[in-house]
Amino acid sequence: MAKIIPVRPFDKVVFGALGDLAKRKLFPALLHRDQDGQIPEDTRIIGSGRRALSEAAFRAEIKQAAQAYVDAAYIEAATWQRFLARLTYVQIDAGSGQGYERLAKTLHGQDCKRPQVIYLALSPSLYGDVARHLAAVGLNRPQVRLVLEKPLGHDLPSSQAINAQVGEYFAEHQIYRIDHYLGKETVQNLLALRFGNIFFERVWNADNIDHVQITVAETVGLGSRTAYYDSAGALRDMVQNHLLQLMCLTAMEPPSHFEADAIRDEKRKVLTALRPITKDEVAEVTVRGQYSAGAVGEQRVEGYTQELGRASRTETYVGLKAEIQNWRWAGVPFYLRTGKRLAQRYTEVVIQFRQVPHCIFEKQELSLSGNRLVIRLQPDEGVHLFLMTKEPGPGGMRLRQASLDLSFAEEFSLARFPDAYERLLLDVVRGDATLFMR
Repeated sequence: MAKIIPVRPFDKVVFGALGDLAKRKLFPALLHRDQDGQIPEDTRIIGSGRRALSEAAFRAEIKQAAQAYVDAAYIEAATWQRFLARLTYVQIDAGSGQGYERLAKTLHGQDCKRPQVIYLALSPSLYGDVARHLAAVGLNRPQVRLVLEKPLGHDLPSSQAINAQVGEYFAEHQIYRIDHYLGKETVQNLLALRFGNIFFERVWNADNIDHVQITVAETVGLGSRTAYYDSAGALRDMVQNHLLQLMCLTAMEPPSHFEADAIRDEKRKVLTALRPITKDEVAEVTVRGQYSAGAVGEQRVEGYTQELGRASRTETYVGLKAEIQNWRWAGVPFYLRTGKRLAQRYTEVVIQFRQVPHCIFEKQELSLSGNRLVIRLQPDEGVHLFLMTKEPGPGGMRLRQASLDLSFAEEFSLARFPDAYERLLLDVVRGDATLFMR
């Protein structure tokens, strides 16, 4: 069983506490960490929103919402009581500046070394204004850490503008740009798999690898994300963050040591080595699509524009062929793809190795396949290595592919896998920026 290491007491402020992200991910993640004894007794969780709510009404709303996203059998009654007692509410209009003094009064007077984490579950267009208002009431002091959700802007200039606005009031080491995919156990296992096992790293290059596939497939449609998704699409929602981060971890060079900036330096080198896709090549190396009405399994579903209620050219599927121009990866295509309303829900990284240079087995050449390493991130988290083996029995040498399987659930006897947000929220408290963006 995993060892649970408590963090020091902290204050957590959630802007947008009444929104979908907070109710679906943030509060359930903190509740699970409380259940496992990782959150100290005098930690406080402060929600903020534009609505006027009493503390009792806020607690009741969060409990009702969280119950839909946690396993009722796993959370004990005492945990609910303890967790809800931590919750307080401050009414704040994030953009106008109203209410920040109340938040400052709530947070001031604490131990000057106590971490105070402010999570902005808001539209990124508000980040600059929120940073300015926080600084105006003294809430950019050294122990304050600001968590930003993606995507930061809709293109390079708007992203640079948001980062510049926030950076005017907060130092870089105080800013945590979150990508929840990096909090998944199997994503972190990419580092352990590559750099903790000598036989993988020795063949992790263009001499031995034919291609790499990174897939994030979803069966769901728009759901409650209609307004956000149509302004973002699959490229901004998934490719420029989740898929590129998975590619960086797969392709990066070994860092000199396991430390935040050493790892992020190597990831940056991968991004700078990416071959740009020119306008003339777009049709050849990329695919954009949009789901229409049909069936997912036995369920009939509406098309994207039907769910949206109007015409739209926003893509819900993206596939692209990327190339990394360096000595390790020259000539190896990286196929990135993601989409909604696909046949199966899964996220995986596939390393397809080359075939043996010469087949010594008579009449087996057509059935001979290159080895394949599959790292499954969800569901059924695990690692599968496909090898060529002989079929049992007499009658000659017949080969077929078989897999060596590592199931995380079976190997580590886990009752449940902690959600990615559970890891990342407490990493911010620890001041560990390894799994965050610069």
